[in-house]
Amino acid sequence: MYENLAEALDRLPNGFPRTSSRVEIRILKRMFTADEAALASQMGRDKETADAVAKRTGLAPEKASAKLSMMAEKGLLWDYEEEGKQVFRLAPFVVGIYESSSLDHELAHLVEEYLSNGGAEGIMRPQPAIHRVVPAQKAVKSEWILPYDDVKAVLMRSKSFTLRPCICREQQKLVGHECDFPLRTCLSFSESESPTHKLSISKDEALAFLDKSEELGLVHTVSNVMKGMGYVCNCCGCCCGLLRGINEWGIENSVAFANYFARIDPEECAGCGTCEDRCQVHAIREENGVSVVDARSASDAVCA
Repeated sequence: MYENLAEALDRLPNGFPRTSSRVEIRILKRMFTADEAALASQMGRDKETADAVAKRTGLAPEKASAKLSMMAEKGLLWDYEEEGKQVFRLAPFVVGIYESSSLDHELAHLVEEYLSNGGAEGIMRPQPAIHRVVPAQKAVKSEWILPYDDVKAVLMRSKSFTLRPCICREQQKLVGHECDFPLRTCLSFSESESPTHKLSISKDEALAFLDKSEELGLVHTVSNVMKGMGYVCNCCGCCCGLLRGINEWGIENSVAFANYFARIDPEECAGCGTCEDRCQVHAIREENGVSVVDARSASDAVCA
């Protein structure tokens, strides 16, 4: 059932490529019980009601509904409300199941092994990229920002907000890398009202955090879609799997190219080196006493 689940996950657009070490099977065994894996392996990207899943898998409708709801609560499946009915689909490994997992030392090292031995390559190399970079609000004139890149406008329309710990920094800490950036930097939001919980924040706090993340030099990345943006990751180059794709694994297109390019005015540059330190993909260097951007790998958002 775990082999079947790995194949089902790899059929999703985000992918879950197999490796020669089969470490991905050990990861799935840590995340799914055998029964959960057996049920999830029979699902895909199409949304289905519990009754439809029950009919197709031979489960009793009540049992199917209970199992699917429990798995959705754990983040192993995604559920939605459509036309008054609850529907389910298989969640991708990233962004999805992995972000909902409870990391410990062993799982963090298994994920590191997976990413370093073909997992990152298989997930991040195919196009279109899972994530795209959006510009730092203070780096680009507001009238130049395309509607689907304007995170602040989406926040203004939203009604519920959550600020969660970054799974990438949690994972890197467990494998022995200490990051200087804050842990709680993953901002999600919805235009629907949601019950508050310990990670909930207000709209004002969400907007203030967006500004704070820019002051820190973090990179805004979002799901690479034009509609339905529901979160913004605030990434560093030392922990974020996608930016590590650029920095460590040579996957230049692991994040979709931004619609904006960084440019440094040599007349204004004092040669202080601040922008070199802040760029999360090491795309700025000094030439003749001034900083120069490598436009092939940088954008205003990355090097804000």
